[in-house]
Amino acid sequence: MKRDCGRVVVFDTTLRDGGEQTPGVAFGARDKVEIASALEEAGVDIIEAGFPAVSEEEMDAVAQVASTVSRSEVAALARCNTGDIERAINSGASLVHVFIATSDTHMHYKLRMNRDQVISRIRDSVERCSSSGIGTMFSPEDATRSDREFLFRAIATAVEAGGARWINIPDTVGVMFPPSSMFEMVREVHSAFSTDLSVHCHNDFGLATANTLFGIAAGARQMQVTVNGIGERAGNASLEECVLGGAEAFLGCRTGIRKDRLYDLSRLVAEKSGVPVQPNRAIVGGQNSFSHEAGIHVHGVINEPSTYEAFDPAIVGRRREVVFGKHSGINAVIWAFRNRGGMEIDEEEARAVLRSIKASGGRITEDEVVERFESAR
Repeated sequence: MKRDCGRVVVFDTTLRDGGEQTPGVAFGARDKVEIASALEEAGVDIIEAGFPAVSEEEMDAVAQVASTVSRSEVAALARCNTGDIERAINSGASLVHVFIATSDTHMHYKLRMNRDQVISRIRDSVERCSSSGIGTMFSPEDATRSDREFLFRAIATAVEAGGARWINIPDTVGVMFPPSSMFEMVREVHSAFSTDLSVHCHNDFGLATANTLFGIAAGARQMQVTVNGIGERAGNASLEECVLGGAEAFLGCRTGIRKDRLYDLSRLVAEKSGVPVQPNRAIVGGQNSFSHEAGIHVHGVINEPSTYEAFDPAIVGRRREVVFGKHSGINAVIWAFRNRGGMEIDEEEARAVLRSIKASGGRITEDEVVERFESAR
């Protein structure tokens, strides 16, 4: 895979795929505006604000987001039909994201349409967007399960109908395996069309981040993500993992994301959505993500953080934490006093503190360790 893939556009769909299609989550207009402002502040390039055809309230929410943000571009979703497209165009968004399924399963069981009918819809829809002067993105839904020849025909139709600005390749039910298959597919599309490509991956088998990164490595210039990976069913590729854990760390890609804002952004979305962040979640998780307890690990990370940390927690606005319990060692105790209290204690004192910690049987923070020792003196 390429090690310098250039600038990658971050398209965040937390407000649409995350907010409208996550069971039990419903962002109101005020929530959407607040989250959109935080996304813009964090450096997100494109914010998919919603699906205006859903309701008048949703139309108004998209309009409010579009009138609030100024640096980020605002996208609105629309099916390939006139009503959806008109509402998206009139919502104030600057990019209309039109989609229609191209897999035989979806066309037969959901759309009740044949291939020629789908092609006609694509042509009419992209032409309508193009004639309005608004930017257009086309998604062949369920692309990764579509017949490859027909998929290419659908994409060619969108490109020829008005020069769709972006072609998005969705792994709609998260089944692209191995990730090298996503690489090959995107590379084929990239070789056949000059239009910029995007990838949108779901996490049904835990492959969303991997498939997104393989798509970027193959030539896609946009990643579609959500904060905390929220979204329909098992969720979407997560913004934080794709930006930090992948695109910049592994592929040498550049984004405009302010990584020090990722933790606060994660917490805001968790609060507004009511979907908690699990303690061991990568990058933005709770108490476990940058915590160390085992004596061997703590000794290593104190001497050289890279022994047990893939990156400095401060990059994402976090800090390293040593917690104490039955696996702790004296090096951790000595470090806690030096780090938290500015105190030096000898090994004998450290061993006494450690015996007290282990006798308590629970997890104790650095501050609690120092407080216990000082109160016992």
